[in-house]
Amino acid sequence: MSQITLYLDDATQALVDEAAKANGVSKSRWVADIIRTYAAHDWPQDCLALAGRFADFPLQEDVPQIQPADVPRLIF
Repeated sequence: MSQITLYLDDATQALVDEAAKANGVSKSRWVADIIRTYAAHDWPQDCLALAGRFADFPLQEDVPQIQPADVPRLIF
């Protein structure tokens, strides 16, 4: 198991202490859990479960691609 050193200001350290205690885990475990949660490259299962749930949500190919009018250019 590897180790890292974190330098935290007093207010942030207090937040970590309180959160770890409230969750009943060590500070190391709490920080590791937060890193796993926010550094993950997968979509959360709750979000994936929403795929296809909105029948009236338009797909990109169903939306007309309207190009805005061009803006007159300034001559230098």
